[in-house]
Amino acid sequence: MDNARRYVVKVGSALVTGRSDGLEVAALAQWARQIAHLRAIGKEVVLVSSGAIAEGMQRLGWKISPHRMHQLQAAAAVGQMGLIQVYESCFRDHGLRTAQVLLTHADLVDRRRYLNARSTLLTLLDLGVIPIINENDTVVTDEIKFGDNDTLGALVTNLIDADYLIILTDQAGLYTADPREVSTATLIRKVRAGDPALEEMAGSTASAIAKGGMLTKVIAAKRAARSGANTIIASGREPDILMRLANGEQVGTLFEAATTPLAARKQWLADHLQVAGRLGIDDGAVHALRSGGRSLLPIGVRRVDGEFERGAVVACVDPQGIEVARGLVNYSAQEARRIAGKPSGDIEAALGYVEELELIHRDNLVLI
Repeated sequence: MDNARRYVVKVGSALVTGRSDGLEVAALAQWARQIAHLRAIGKEVVLVSSGAIAEGMQRLGWKISPHRMHQLQAAAAVGQMGLIQVYESCFRDHGLRTAQVLLTHADLVDRRRYLNARSTLLTLLDLGVIPIINENDTVVTDEIKFGDNDTLGALVTNLIDADYLIILTDQAGLYTADPREVSTATLIRKVRAGDPALEEMAGSTASAIAKGGMLTKVIAAKRAARSGANTIIASGREPDILMRLANGEQVGTLFEAATTPLAARKQWLADHLQVAGRLGIDDGAVHALRSGGRSLLPIGVRRVDGEFERGAVVACVDPQGIEVARGLVNYSAQEARRIAGKPSGDIEAALGYVEELELIHRDNLVLI
């Protein structure tokens, strides 16, 4: 890790808000001090920080977290002011400038907005500015939200081709079981990102403040591995944790990226949290996609679910309903239903025209 150049650091709610009584300014000052040290030794750092809603609740005098979306969004709007004010002040003490970047899933599913967000973040890093990223909770809806900052951290890692995603939490790392419930649980030092057994092991353990638990962090590590990034989950309460990690010390759990980094366009496709529709494909099509690197032809499609237009991102699911790939579809849902199960040579007869011979071309398709 000491040879890595670019980090995405995600700090969880439990670390920046303590017991939900607003921000712990001293903790934020410690993150700023450590990140300033990383910058001084030539590292680039993007900070993904939770805490806006908890800070907004404190400023509004709310003791219990609201359940209505507009109240949560109001709390986020108020809290973002406090969160960024504190960070800006803390980083200024070390001679560093900061920039607030609020993202929604819509910013990353649209190709132009995705590239624009990437260019903006890379430019900020070139200027020596510390980007501080959060989900734009003031405008996001349930249908388009990331849901937790672990996921957001992973997507930002892929967006800027970071070398490491560092997820700081109130746990020492990934254990064989929940250490708060099983006294014999042991800390796992190194695993392969994407190992299905890890998700079972992680379970779903969320604190009263945080949205995510260990499971979301394990899934985030799998996402980050798509761009070749390793992930470390470690306790943010360890002294000088970021500086020790940057020096190569083994702390927490390392999730090694065992897969070949995806090409940028395919990585963008894989990072979609929602898809516009689903194509049910037969075993022959599954084999062609997985083993032959082939395009998806209409003849292999047995079912078309959802309504979508040409160019939408759709999922390809096997006969058991498991997603095996996703890509940019060349025909609308209505057109796809008319050509499903037919040879490519019959497309013109079915539709009266031919856009493409493939339903999804292999250049616009990524295996999941």
